[in-house]
Amino acid sequence: MSTKLARRIREARLSKGMDQAKLAAKIDVATRTVQRWENSEQVPDSNYLMRLARMTGVTAHWLLTGEGDMFARATTETKVVHLPTNRYKKVELVSVPLLSSVPGGAPNLYFHADYVEKYITVDNVSDANAFALVVKGNSMAPRIEDGDVIVVSPKLEARSGDICVVRVNEEDTVKRVKIDAEFIQLVPLNPEFEPMVVRKKDVSFVWKVVRVIKTL
Repeated sequence: MSTKLARRIREARLSKGMDQAKLAAKIDVATRTVQRWENSEQVPDSNYLMRLARMTGVTAHWLLTGEGDMFARATTETKVVHLPTNRYKKVELVSVPLLSSVPGGAPNLYFHADYVEKYITVDNVSDANAFALVVKGNSMAPRIEDGDVIVVSPKLEARSGDICVVRVNEEDTVKRVKIDAEFIQLVPLNPEFEPMVVRKKDVSFVWKVVRVIKTL
């Protein structure tokens, strides 16, 4: 038997403040058996190695190899952790209408804002006019993929770098925007798609995307 394994068994036992007789009683072996293990005279089988690890709180992998963490990260005594409630804020859930789809590829006919398919529940959206859309296409993949749902806030100011729903010449698309004095660049996240540059005067609105809900 490896003397290193014998030392680890002894170290595990001592970490719990147990003598050999007490450890032997807990894992249902004779005291002499524990002595043989710690003297490198006998090798515990896998069943007893697991018992040793469980009773001393060390990981079986460390006990067998000496690698990794000695102590298990979670034991039966620490499965429930009481967290201070004053560190966490209350999450407010709101229902927003899910409208018809918006293209995640080339601009297409705009969504119908008066047609509500259903309502979905989201957290911490303060805009009373917020709504959700289903994205069609993969120009924003992998961040936003075909079938994902986005939540849009008309209230929030859109800035360069934001992902937004943009209406251009009565057609809609969802893209990352870069805004300057006269133009807006519509940038796809998918490198297979090309950016587009449009004039601000041709844009009806730029509404910020505040949530992405991935499809499973």
